[in-house]
Amino acid sequence: MSVTSRYRDAWEGFWREAPDEPGAVFWDAEPGVTAAVHVSLFEPHLTDPGLPLVDLGCGNGTQTRFLAGRFPRVLGVDIAEAALEHARHADPAEVVRYRVLDAAEKTEAEALHAELGDANVYMRGVLHQCEPDDRQPLTDAIATLVGTRGRVFLVELSEAARPVLGGLAQSPAGPPPKLAPIFRHGIAPGEVADDAVPEYLRNAGLSVLAGGELPLTTTEFTPDGEPIVLPSKWVLAGREN
Repeated sequence: MSVTSRYRDAWEGFWREAPDEPGAVFWDAEPGVTAAVHVSLFEPHLTDPGLPLVDLGCGNGTQTRFLAGRFPRVLGVDIAEAALEHARHADPAEVVRYRVLDAAEKTEAEALHAELGDANVYMRGVLHQCEPDDRQPLTDAIATLVGTRGRVFLVELSEAARPVLGGLAQSPAGPPPKLAPIFRHGIAPGEVADDAVPEYLRNAGLSVLAGGELPLTTTEFTPDGEPIVLPSKWVLAGREN
């Protein structure tokens, strides 16, 4: 079985089981504490806000639909058709277009760029779900989509998130209910070194233009009722003009 097949099968299984209710998935936080925060950091650096915006790894489209209210053309892409079924179900007015895309496949990224032209790209928490050997090809595909005029905004769990997630997974009571399906389907978060993400971008021919740290709010709670917030880092990159 290829790496792509493993990813697709794992994510298809996860999303087929996932409830439709907002917030039922571990990372499916309200846009007000996720995409809205990211857009405020992203927009000032865009050379052309009118370019298509690709939400890469859009899942059930919660953030994508918010982005569609801020940008004129938004496309949500994901490797799992089951995820896009959730997205379309939640978007009966078809505010956003969705399609299956394996972004680690060079030819698929090239075909999408040929269709859209240069694009701005938003990606949240995808690199750390990839096998190490697929992280650079995925970043190369992002560079293809960005072209010469686009920008990419990436948010990834920081190294400091790993012990937090490990502690949750190894709790005597078992992992929290919304975290358990991630591990069950074999898509447990991997570790991406904090300094590796800028290096992937530079290797893809992109320049890091800005970056920083952010709390990543989840929809799960500790046994004490406190929301689980994970440390993350954001990076904005593009080709310098």
